[in-house]
Amino acid sequence: MSRPEHIAPPDIFYNHEEAIRYASGSRIIEIQTKMSERALELLELPERPCVVLDLGCGSGLSGEVLSDRGHVWVGTDISTAMLGVALEREVDGDLFLADMGQGMCFRPGSFDAAISISALQWLCTASTSAQVPYKRLACFFQSLYNCLRRGARAVFQFYPEDARQLEMISSAAMRSGFGGGVLVDFPNSTKAKKYFLVLFAGVGNHTMPRALGAEHVKPKKSLKQVSVKGKAWVLHKKERMREQGKTVARDSKYTARRRKPRF
Repeated sequence: MSRPEHIAPPDIFYNHEEAIRYASGSRIIEIQTKMSERALELLELPERPCVVLDLGCGSGLSGEVLSDRGHVWVGTDISTAMLGVALEREVDGDLFLADMGQGMCFRPGSFDAAISISALQWLCTASTSAQVPYKRLACFFQSLYNCLRRGARAVFQFYPEDARQLEMISSAAMRSGFGGGVLVDFPNSTKAKKYFLVLFAGVGNHTMPRALGAEHVKPKKSLKQVSVKGKAWVLHKKERMREQGKTVARDSKYTARRRKPRF
């Protein structure tokens, strides 16, 4: 199945019909809400109302999570149709039509944090010959760094296409002054696996949060891992030999018992 960013530019792909489908599909709403809640958890905001920038806010699904937690938010998106649906839904945030690749036009230190759900990968493709993905990423991250207060966090949930794209995004962010890195929830799962870019703007005692589902699972012991002299291994071996029609000594309490060494 083709990735949306390979079909058409975001302002064309998210037309009125797609915007309505996106905002009314119960499955999409559930997924977007869960990812927004996880991103908000990674932001580690203080227990007070904060001013948050929602990048690629779309129809306002992620903004509703921010509003439910008592935060004030400003949303930007390149799709007029998506912003129109957000207005129809009467979301609480202030909405701006903007292309992230051309940079953010807000005053320095305007926001306590930034959040983005399923939007960052759109900057990695060029819709015209004049667009250079890395330059658009660099322009975006530099302007974002400037409009965040020092010590703020930014969390992006996104879908990297491959390792090269992941490296390009991380490099552009770090060269703009951010600290942090990529966090992968449920890395061993095909369906539940989610990528988050967690960024720190400037000073502060920041540590990368822990990923979900990343604990090492100890594999079950197979018969090949059991000691050759163990009783379970010997009984299994004898049973296999019987199935093959071979003559095997009967089992007893002495089967596989360790013998004393002979001198």
